[in-house]
Amino acid sequence: MAYDRDNVFAKILRGELKCDKVYEDEHALAFHDINPLAPVHVLVIPKGEFVSMDDFSANASPEQIAGLFRAVGEVARRLGLDGSGYRFLANTGAHGHQEVAHFHVHVFGGAPLG
Repeated sequence: MAYDRDNVFAKILRGELKCDKVYEDEHALAFHDINPLAPVHVLVIPKGEFVSMDDFSANASPEQIAGLFRAVGEVARRLGLDGSGYRFLANTGAHGHQEVAHFHVHVFGGAPLG
């Protein structure tokens, strides 16, 4: 699948759409989900044109991969989830219920997760 430069996350990265930012560095941007499924629900996206986890793991540089995972950890610490625990999840493809074709990780926390 080709990357769609008009997807919502690409627009957020370009500053065309606003987000409630939690964290940003040269590799990733993290922001609160507009339809949260937990008391804390943050999306972490790489700053690159990656469609899915499959695309990211195959084509991102080692620095981009490390940067994304460091961003997930930083988000958890900034939001106080590191002590109580959290879940991170990446949906991939149609069977994985991926809704936006820009690789992203969901970070859930703030309460016991079922």
